[in-house]
Amino acid sequence: MVLRDDNVIVLDFLARGRSDDRRAEPIAQVIGEKYFSLLEVVAKREVTLKHGDKVYIGEEKRDQIDHIKRRITTNDLTTFAKSELPFVVEKLVKGREEFFVNFFNTAQPVSTRLHQLELLPGIGKKHMWDIINERKKGPFKSFEDLKKRISLIPDPMAAIVKRVMEELEDDDIRYRIFVAGPVKRY
Repeated sequence: MVLRDDNVIVLDFLARGRSDDRRAEPIAQVIGEKYFSLLEVVAKREVTLKHGDKVYIGEEKRDQIDHIKRRITTNDLTTFAKSELPFVVEKLVKGREEFFVNFFNTAQPVSTRLHQLELLPGIGKKHMWDIINERKKGPFKSFEDLKKRISLIPDPMAAIVKRVMEELEDDDIRYRIFVAGPVKRY
């Protein structure tokens, strides 16, 4: 099953495309709202986009985007897009707090020696067991609830943002929790 985002957030817009492109076309570098897919999309000729714009790229009629050009990695991003990426990821995580809090409520073992919770930066065995034992008493309702119920836990939202950034920046990461798979280059 291919994970596809219907909506994306613009990281950067190049009205004339990249300088190394053979054909000048308006390109936007975007990140998916749900699966954090990094893409280059071609905007319709009369459209101007700015960073932070939410744009529809799903299967239905697209008002602003002509077509999806390609999947990209963080190495393909412009300097501006790279600088905006952490802020956009943080905003996307904040906007879907319920989904990410539910991760803490439902995370499972990956293997006999590793749990999904341990894949988050700053969460070791002690915090993992604290979370597992506390969620048996009732599900976590927010990041704030998680911080109140688990003593000395690192900021859970920051841990999610950091993990998303790690998954975006490392194509060879062994376990993916939140980001759609890497770009395949043959």
